[in-house]
Amino acid sequence: MTELAFSTNAYTEYELPEAIRRVADHGYAGVELLGDEPHAYFPEFGDQDRQAVEQALDETGLEVSNVNANTAMGYYDDAPPSAFFDPSIITDDDEDRAWRVEYTERAIDLAEAVGSPAVCLATGRPLPGNPPEEAREYLRESLAEILDYAEERGVEVGIEFEPELLVECTDEVLDLIEDVGRDSLGINLDVGHAAVYGEDLTDTIHRSAGHITGVHLEDIVGGRRGKHYHRVPGEGDIDFAAVFDALDDVGYDGFATLELYTYPDEPDRVAREAYEELAGYC
Repeated sequence: MTELAFSTNAYTEYELPEAIRRVADHGYAGVELLGDEPHAYFPEFGDQDRQAVEQALDETGLEVSNVNANTAMGYYDDAPPSAFFDPSIITDDDEDRAWRVEYTERAIDLAEAVGSPAVCLATGRPLPGNPPEEAREYLRESLAEILDYAEERGVEVGIEFEPELLVECTDEVLDLIEDVGRDSLGINLDVGHAAVYGEDLTDTIHRSAGHITGVHLEDIVGGRRGKHYHRVPGEGDIDFAAVFDALDDVGYDGFATLELYTYPDEPDRVAREAYEELAGYC
């Protein structure tokens, strides 16, 4: 049976331990930890920070659904919009790419410490001067190092595909998993990303069976013709009954995590309303 979790990336006005406590107030069984500013930006996230997180988890009884290492915006003092996922594991700058690999390893360390089954990771965009064929080679090299590290610690790595990234749809992430050939590599399946790409969500979930390390939920208006804006479930066009039925069909028994970073000024409201909308499916 799938259980609901909520990502702290909606609670960026609060420190991470307080975000965890607030998530617990709304009925969730799990919490996803944002591996970036202002929560766990790993070059600045020390032992005392980790201990405070562990204390909040102990107090609330929440399990950690995932460590979200998709972004590392703390790297920049003033990040340009095009660098939302940069430096990425496919960048053509060797030092920046190595920095991001090590950053992901620190996310894996946190996952191990708090009992998270997985970290999620986006591939990033192949920017000018870095054509896709070269970016794919950088991706394979980066993943080989990351997966070696993750496997030693019992943590899975879920690639989160997204339109306009190097890996942007189910076909491409399944091809990557087959190419890499490692059981520790899977899919952090964001149903909104699949919807924006124009995929049938039931088909996406069935095809991803056995590879899903985690699930992200949000509502989307308009499917492929709509805008990629994360909305509270019930405010868009996604058929969540069909999503949960498909997850049950494939035997997925992990967490489905609400990712509503689009509401930083009212995270408690959206956490409450999302839980009320979806709890009946679990």
